[in-house]
Amino acid sequence: MTSKLRSFWHHNKVPYLFLLPWLIGLIVLGIVPMIASLYLSFTNYDFFTTPDFIGVRNYIEMFTQDGRFMKSLSVTFRFVFLSVPLQLAFALILALMLNKGIFGLAGFRAIYYIPSLLGGSIAMAILWQQVFGRTGLVNQALAHFGIAGVSWLANPNYTIYTIILLRVWQFGSPMVIFLAGLRQVPVQLYEAAEVDGATRLQSFFKITLPLISPIILFNLIMQFISAFQEFTAVFVLGGGSGGPLDSLLFYTLYLYIVGFKYFEMGYASAQAWVLLGIIGLLTLILFKWANRWVYYER
Repeated sequence: MTSKLRSFWHHNKVPYLFLLPWLIGLIVLGIVPMIASLYLSFTNYDFFTTPDFIGVRNYIEMFTQDGRFMKSLSVTFRFVFLSVPLQLAFALILALMLNKGIFGLAGFRAIYYIPSLLGGSIAMAILWQQVFGRTGLVNQALAHFGIAGVSWLANPNYTIYTIILLRVWQFGSPMVIFLAGLRQVPVQLYEAAEVDGATRLQSFFKITLPLISPIILFNLIMQFISAFQEFTAVFVLGGGSGGPLDSLLFYTLYLYIVGFKYFEMGYASAQAWVLLGIIGLLTLILFKWANRWVYYER
């Protein structure tokens, strides 16, 4: 050990010792499984036999022969690009309402955050199953207006919209972040705009949106990543198999089916890396696109 390295360790050993449990966890539970998964994605492996190296055959089969894989991509993209904008729009509207300085703001903020805590749980998915069942609360409410309800979870034309609604209902996390961003917008800008004759709508588009655009980008990226990993609700509502006509065959659910029902762990590992690539590519596109509309104060 050189004198510089010895001196560095002498002055920094305490923080690194505190970081050691986290570093061990990162290596053992994060980096090592990722490397193993990457290797397995190039093999034929079923848990019980030695991995058989087959090159890129899993990836070729995925995009050329596996119809259910393409279906899962279609369902997932449809879910993500419908649910995330709706969720963020709803969260922003509520954040604007709560930013008015109403009485008991902390209490309202906590209440509105509860769906984000419960929305991803199995209990909430089961409750959603009861709400949208054939004799559930939604159809009972429609019956009061003389409208015949449909089987929301059995009709492939409607199943995905129940999951989208559940996702939108989990607006608490982006709402709190939006609210924090709105609190940082200087009030003087609104006062100056009002003196100049600007309407509230003009102030919103010319002042509020540009100044919270970095917050919008952050929420957009985080919710996109989270939406691509949606699993619990579709597993419960789809019966663990993808629902009627695979209308709830989300990417993560199909990955689970391939890996833990068919025991094709090599193929499932390849699917996991494709998902990582999709999320990474979309995140890069969002960052590139953000250069056109995100305002950073200098």
